[in-house]
Amino acid sequence: MEAMIDGRHLYEVERRAEHAARAGFRITEIQISPTQKVPWHFHSNVQDTFYVLDGQLRLFLREPKEEVRLGPGDTYSVKPRRPHLVTNGGDASATFLVLQGVGEYDFVQLV
Repeated sequence: MEAMIDGRHLYEVERRAEHAARAGFRITEIQISPTQKVPWHFHSNVQDTFYVLDGQLRLFLREPKEEVRLGPGDTYSVKPRRPHLVTNGGDASATFLVLQGVGEYDFVQLV
């Protein structure tokens, strides 16, 4: 488990757009197909807050084990160091915002 400054190269998405970025905080819009996912990972210092714009999202979490289903307008925050996997929860594309901060960003992939 090695922390990376950026883990985007580890997984494919339909579309990614960065809407805001400054020291310690960023907002990214991501669109994933029904077969795409963001692999198991955690962040050492920042919280991920998910906000669904369109479609369905499924979050799988560890420590403790939990599954969260989100639809348009729903939000969910994952605290730093909590492992999570992000998948599409429907049969059409899902578009969501990820607000990350406040703190130094990293991506720790889990196997």
